[in-house]
Amino acid sequence: MSFDLIPPEGDRENFALFDPHHVDLDTADARNVICYMTASFNDYDGRVGLRISALFVILATSTLTTLFPVLATRIPRLRIPRYVYLFARYFGAGVIIATAFIHLLDPAYDEIGPASCVGMTQGWNSYSWVPAIAMTSVMLIFLMDFGAEWYVEKKYECADAEVSIEKVITTCPGHTTDGTASIDDGHTSESHDDCSPRKPSSVGHDAHAGHQFLHSGDQDSPVPARAVAAVSPTNESSHGHDTSKDAIDIESHAFLTGDSPVSERIFREQIAAFLILEFGVLFHSVIIGLNLGVVGEEFNTLYPVVVFHQAFEGLGIGARLSSIPFPKRFNWMPWALCFAYGLTTPIALAIGLGMATSYESSSFTASIVSGILDSISAGILLYTGLVELLARDFLFNPSRTRDRARVLFMLACLFAGCFLMALLGKWA
Repeated sequence: MSFDLIPPEGDRENFALFDPHHVDLDTADARNVICYMTASFNDYDGRVGLRISALFVILATSTLTTLFPVLATRIPRLRIPRYVYLFARYFGAGVIIATAFIHLLDPAYDEIGPASCVGMTQGWNSYSWVPAIAMTSVMLIFLMDFGAEWYVEKKYECADAEVSIEKVITTCPGHTTDGTASIDDGHTSESHDDCSPRKPSSVGHDAHAGHQFLHSGDQDSPVPARAVAAVSPTNESSHGHDTSKDAIDIESHAFLTGDSPVSERIFREQIAAFLILEFGVLFHSVIIGLNLGVVGEEFNTLYPVVVFHQAFEGLGIGARLSSIPFPKRFNWMPWALCFAYGLTTPIALAIGLGMATSYESSSFTASIVSGILDSISAGILLYTGLVELLARDFLFNPSRTRDRARVLFMLACLFAGCFLMALLGKWA
């Protein structure tokens, strides 16, 4: 037993005197027993060629599955069947939720929880750190999400009010606010004059409607008319959703793309939350790649499991990314974010191969790093999965489909993603 398997600040003399072959459970130190039972040595067994093949297989699989939902909503020529897109979107949502609970929260307890070697060490045994770190992560993400939305709303409401007042003066000479409407907290009362201005708060309302529309991806109702008008003033009517179509309505999904004020607002509201989500997923992908590069006999089982794991997680990332209206100046960003996810695990796997003979995934330091990162990532994915995906898509979305068959299909995909990702937790 090497000393790097126990805490540097621990009682090394007592641990050195610990004889695992002759243990009296009445007098033995529980921490020493747990540390010994959970410790593992480097068991790398070669097979470099197979591990290099895993690098390219995971790169291709995770990248393509992440790109699929983005391609489905951005390239009309593909004519992706509607139910294929819905499967990717809601199966991916289930995967994200299961990843948070099964693949992040549970391993974090094994690494730094109260019953772990780290958790029984002085300094770590005074509190249950896993739920505390995860809760802190959730609350910080909430504050960042709410703060970003608050800031964007304030900024665009002020701009909209100024535009509306200017419109009154320029389009209706001699028409004063006293004779038409009064502005109070961004709301305008109705006027009977034919030259009444547009309500200053209408763009903000349209942006909110568009925001909800982008979250559902399954509407039977038309695109919100005011949102379309805000994007393209010359367009007099909304593009309805034909439920007889087999392919998804690409134009409806992308109606807020471009550089309109509405799309700019929604982009600013959503991009920060998405970047945080991808940040949390990338942490997890790094740990997976390192473990796959150094694992021994378990490699045969872990290899296919990681491939499916990254593919399913990629669907969730891509589905979330596909609902964000990127302005034209950021057209490169969705593709870059997809490739960033696809490259992370292969790069980590390559690093793991480079240190395959020296890296010990169960060492005290590695357990602390993995446990903290897993706890942070679990909080990020819990907030995103439960709030951004489930609550906004199913509970608080006024544009949610009323088609019973479609809703049941969406729920079936959601639970299938949860179940299969949870099942993969048996091996990885």
